[in-house]
Amino acid sequence: MINDALSLFFPVLCAACDAGLVKGEEHICTQCLYKLPKTNFHSQYENPMDRLLWGRVNVDKAAAYYMFSKEGKVQKLIHKLKYKGQKEIGLTIGKHFAHELNETCWLREFDAIIPVPLHKSKLRKRGYNQSEYFATGISAVSKIPVITECVTRILPTTTQTRKSRYLRWKNVNDVFKIKNPHMVEGKNILLVDDVVTTGSTLEACAEKILELKNTKISVATIAYSAH
Repeated sequence: MINDALSLFFPVLCAACDAGLVKGEEHICTQCLYKLPKTNFHSQYENPMDRLLWGRVNVDKAAAYYMFSKEGKVQKLIHKLKYKGQKEIGLTIGKHFAHELNETCWLREFDAIIPVPLHKSKLRKRGYNQSEYFATGISAVSKIPVITECVTRILPTTTQTRKSRYLRWKNVNDVFKIKNPHMVEGKNILLVDDVVTTGSTLEACAEKILELKNTKISVATIAYSAH
Protein backbone atom coordinates (compact mmCIF):
# COMPACT_ATOMS: atom_id res chain seq x y z
CA MET A 1 0.00 0.00 0.00
CA ILE A 2 2.87 2.35 0.82
CA ASN A 3 4.53 1.62 -2.53
CA ASP A 4 1.26 2.25 -4.37
CA ALA A 5 0.79 5.54 -2.53
CA LEU A 6 4.33 6.66 -3.27
CA SER A 7 3.89 5.82 -6.97
CA LEU A 8 1.04 8.34 -7.15
CA PHE A 9 3.34 11.18 -6.10
CA PHE A 10 6.69 9.85 -7.37
CA PRO A 11 5.90 7.65 -10.40
CA VAL A 12 8.67 5.51 -11.86
CA LEU A 13 8.97 6.39 -15.53
CA CYS A 14 10.02 4.42 -18.59
CA ALA A 15 13.57 5.41 -19.53
CA ALA A 16 12.65 5.37 -23.22
CA CYS A 17 9.28 7.16 -23.40
CA ASP A 18 8.74 8.66 -19.91
CA ALA A 19 5.41 6.87 -19.46
CA GLY A 20 4.64 5.59 -15.96
CA LEU A 21 5.74 2.02 -15.32
CA VAL A 22 3.30 -0.50 -13.93
CA LYS A 23 3.96 -3.38 -11.58
CA GLY A 24 6.32 -5.93 -13.14
CA GLU A 25 7.99 -3.47 -15.53
CA GLU A 26 11.64 -2.58 -14.98
CA HIS A 27 13.10 0.66 -16.38
CA ILE A 28 11.53 0.15 -19.83
CA CYS A 29 7.79 -0.22 -20.38
CA THR A 30 6.29 -3.22 -22.18
CA GLN A 31 5.20 -1.11 -25.15
CA CYS A 32 8.73 0.22 -25.72
CA LEU A 33 10.23 -3.25 -25.32
CA TYR A 34 7.93 -4.35 -28.14
CA LYS A 35 8.42 -1.30 -30.38
CA LEU A 36 12.13 -0.46 -29.96
CA PRO A 37 13.92 -1.15 -33.29
CA LYS A 38 15.63 -4.54 -33.00
CA THR A 39 18.31 -5.56 -35.49
CA ASN A 40 17.78 -9.36 -35.29
CA PHE A 41 21.43 -9.64 -36.37
CA HIS A 42 21.86 -12.76 -34.22
CA SER A 43 19.54 -14.66 -36.58
CA GLN A 44 21.15 -13.33 -39.79
CA TYR A 45 24.14 -14.88 -41.52
CA GLU A 46 26.69 -12.25 -42.60
CA ASN A 47 24.74 -9.41 -41.03
CA PRO A 48 25.84 -5.74 -41.27
CA MET A 49 27.84 -5.97 -38.04
CA ASP A 50 29.69 -9.03 -39.35
CA ARG A 51 30.51 -7.16 -42.54
CA LEU A 52 31.67 -4.12 -40.60
CA LEU A 53 34.47 -6.19 -39.04
CA TRP A 54 35.42 -8.29 -42.08
CA GLY A 55 39.14 -8.14 -42.85
CA ARG A 56 39.85 -6.21 -39.66
CA VAL A 57 39.68 -8.72 -36.83
CA ASN A 58 38.90 -12.43 -36.65
CA VAL A 59 35.47 -12.39 -35.02
CA ASP A 60 33.32 -15.53 -35.06
CA LYS A 61 29.92 -13.88 -34.60
CA ALA A 62 28.61 -10.36 -34.17
CA ALA A 63 25.27 -9.03 -33.01
CA ALA A 64 23.60 -5.89 -31.68
CA TYR A 65 20.22 -5.70 -29.98
CA TYR A 66 18.89 -2.38 -31.27
CA MET A 67 19.31 -0.05 -34.23
CA PHE A 68 20.66 3.33 -33.11
CA SER A 69 19.22 6.49 -34.64
CA LYS A 70 19.84 10.11 -33.75
CA GLU A 71 17.19 11.52 -31.42
CA GLY A 72 15.53 8.09 -31.21
CA LYS A 73 14.48 6.20 -28.10
CA VAL A 74 17.55 3.94 -28.22
CA GLN A 75 19.82 6.99 -28.12
CA LYS A 76 17.79 8.26 -25.15
CA LEU A 77 18.27 4.97 -23.32
CA ILE A 78 22.02 4.90 -23.93
CA HIS A 79 22.42 8.55 -22.94
CA LYS A 80 20.70 7.87 -19.62
CA LEU A 81 22.75 4.70 -19.14
CA LYS A 82 26.09 6.42 -19.79
CA TYR A 83 25.66 9.96 -18.53
CA LYS A 84 22.69 10.09 -16.14
CA GLY A 85 23.72 7.38 -13.70
CA GLN A 86 20.90 5.02 -14.70
CA LYS A 87 23.16 1.99 -14.86
CA GLU A 88 20.30 -0.45 -14.23
CA ILE A 89 19.13 0.22 -17.80
CA GLY A 90 22.15 -1.76 -19.01
CA LEU A 91 21.25 -4.63 -16.72
CA THR A 92 17.64 -4.72 -17.97
CA ILE A 93 18.62 -4.56 -21.65
CA GLY A 94 21.21 -7.29 -21.14
CA LYS A 95 18.61 -9.61 -19.64
CA HIS A 96 16.11 -9.07 -22.44
CA PHE A 97 18.79 -9.50 -25.11
CA ALA A 98 20.02 -12.72 -23.52
CA HIS A 99 16.52 -14.21 -23.57
CA GLU A 100 16.31 -13.52 -27.32
CA LEU A 101 19.81 -14.86 -27.95
CA ASN A 102 18.93 -18.04 -26.08
CA GLU A 103 16.09 -18.70 -28.51
CA THR A 104 18.68 -19.26 -31.27
CA CYS A 105 21.32 -20.96 -29.08
CA TRP A 106 23.59 -17.98 -29.86
CA LEU A 107 25.11 -17.93 -26.36
CA ARG A 108 25.58 -21.64 -25.90
CA GLU A 109 29.33 -21.99 -26.60
CA PHE A 110 30.82 -19.05 -24.67
CA ASP A 111 33.09 -19.53 -21.66
CA ALA A 112 33.15 -15.92 -20.47
CA ILE A 113 31.86 -12.42 -21.16
CA ILE A 114 34.26 -9.46 -21.19
CA PRO A 115 32.93 -5.89 -21.20
CA VAL A 116 35.07 -3.34 -23.03
CA PRO A 117 36.83 -1.53 -20.16
CA LEU A 118 36.88 2.19 -19.42
CA HIS A 119 40.07 4.05 -18.55
CA LYS A 120 40.40 4.55 -14.80
CA SER A 121 39.96 8.32 -15.14
CA LYS A 122 36.62 7.93 -16.93
CA LEU A 123 35.56 5.14 -14.58
CA ARG A 124 36.32 7.39 -11.62
CA LYS A 125 34.31 10.25 -13.14
CA ARG A 126 31.30 8.13 -14.19
CA GLY A 127 31.42 5.75 -11.25
CA TYR A 128 30.68 2.61 -13.27
CA ASN A 129 31.24 0.93 -16.63
CA GLN A 130 27.97 0.86 -18.58
CA SER A 131 29.17 -2.11 -20.66
CA GLU A 132 29.79 -4.10 -17.50
CA TYR A 133 26.14 -3.69 -16.49
CA PHE A 134 25.07 -4.87 -19.95
CA ALA A 135 27.39 -7.87 -19.56
CA THR A 136 25.99 -8.60 -16.09
CA GLY A 137 22.45 -8.62 -17.49
CA ILE A 138 23.42 -11.17 -20.14
CA SER A 139 25.21 -13.23 -17.49
CA ALA A 140 22.18 -13.23 -15.17
CA VAL A 141 20.17 -15.10 -17.81
CA SER A 142 22.87 -17.18 -19.51
CA LYS A 143 24.95 -18.00 -16.38
CA ILE A 144 28.11 -17.23 -18.39
CA PRO A 145 30.61 -15.58 -16.01
CA VAL A 146 31.71 -11.99 -16.52
CA ILE A 147 35.47 -11.36 -16.39
CA THR A 148 36.64 -7.81 -15.68
CA GLU A 149 40.17 -8.58 -14.46
CA CYS A 150 41.71 -9.52 -17.81
CA VAL A 151 41.60 -6.48 -20.10
CA THR A 152 42.51 -2.98 -18.99
CA ARG A 153 42.49 0.36 -20.77
CA ILE A 154 45.93 1.88 -20.24
CA LEU A 155 45.44 5.18 -22.07
CA PRO A 156 42.56 7.65 -21.95
CA THR A 157 40.88 8.41 -25.27
CA THR A 158 38.90 11.37 -26.49
CA THR A 159 35.25 10.97 -27.39
CA GLN A 160 34.57 9.03 -30.58
CA THR A 161 31.62 11.22 -31.55
CA ARG A 162 32.03 12.97 -34.92
CA LYS A 163 35.34 11.24 -35.67
CA SER A 164 35.99 9.56 -39.02
CA ARG A 165 36.63 5.81 -39.14
CA TYR A 166 40.40 6.35 -39.41
CA LEU A 167 40.48 8.81 -36.51
CA ARG A 168 38.37 6.46 -34.38
CA TRP A 169 40.80 3.62 -35.08
CA LYS A 170 43.80 5.85 -34.33
CA ASN A 171 42.14 7.03 -31.13
CA VAL A 172 41.90 3.51 -29.66
CA ASN A 173 44.91 1.82 -31.26
CA ASP A 174 47.19 0.34 -28.56
CA VAL A 175 45.10 1.56 -25.62
CA PHE A 176 44.25 -1.92 -24.28
CA LYS A 177 46.48 -4.26 -22.29
CA ILE A 178 46.06 -7.85 -21.11
CA LYS A 179 46.58 -8.79 -17.49
CA ASN A 180 45.94 -12.19 -15.91
CA PRO A 181 46.09 -13.93 -19.33
CA HIS A 182 45.53 -17.34 -17.71
CA MET A 183 41.91 -16.32 -17.09
CA VAL A 184 41.19 -16.15 -20.82
CA GLU A 185 43.65 -18.39 -22.65
CA GLY A 186 41.90 -21.22 -24.47
CA LYS A 187 38.45 -19.72 -23.95
CA ASN A 188 35.65 -18.64 -26.27
CA ILE A 189 34.94 -15.04 -25.32
CA LEU A 190 31.94 -12.78 -25.85
CA LEU A 191 33.15 -9.17 -25.94
CA VAL A 192 30.42 -6.62 -25.22
CA ASP A 193 30.07 -2.84 -25.54
CA ASP A 194 27.29 -0.26 -25.66
CA VAL A 195 27.24 1.09 -29.24
CA VAL A 196 29.17 0.11 -32.37
CA THR A 197 29.58 2.67 -35.15
CA THR A 198 32.83 2.06 -37.00
CA GLY A 199 33.89 -0.93 -34.87
CA SER A 200 37.27 0.60 -34.00
CA THR A 201 37.01 0.08 -30.24
CA LEU A 202 35.78 -3.51 -30.56
CA GLU A 203 38.49 -4.21 -33.13
CA ALA A 204 41.29 -2.90 -30.92
CA CYS A 205 40.08 -4.74 -27.82
CA ALA A 206 39.40 -8.01 -29.67
CA GLU A 207 42.82 -7.95 -31.33
CA LYS A 208 44.50 -7.70 -27.95
CA ILE A 209 42.50 -10.65 -26.55
CA LEU A 210 43.21 -12.73 -29.66
CA GLU A 211 46.95 -12.44 -28.97
CA LEU A 212 46.39 -15.02 -26.24
CA LYS A 213 46.72 -18.71 -27.10
CA ASN A 214 43.69 -20.55 -28.48
CA THR A 215 41.19 -17.79 -27.84
CA LYS A 216 38.08 -17.11 -29.90
CA ILE A 217 36.06 -13.91 -29.96
CA SER A 218 32.49 -12.92 -30.75
CA VAL A 219 31.03 -9.48 -30.11
CA ALA A 220 27.67 -8.11 -28.98
CA THR A 221 26.50 -4.56 -28.33
CA ILE A 222 23.38 -2.82 -27.11
CA ALA A 223 23.06 -0.90 -30.36
CA TYR A 224 24.37 -0.64 -33.91
CA SER A 225 24.71 2.70 -35.63
CA ALA A 226 24.87 2.73 -39.42
CA HIS A 227 26.37 6.25 -39.43
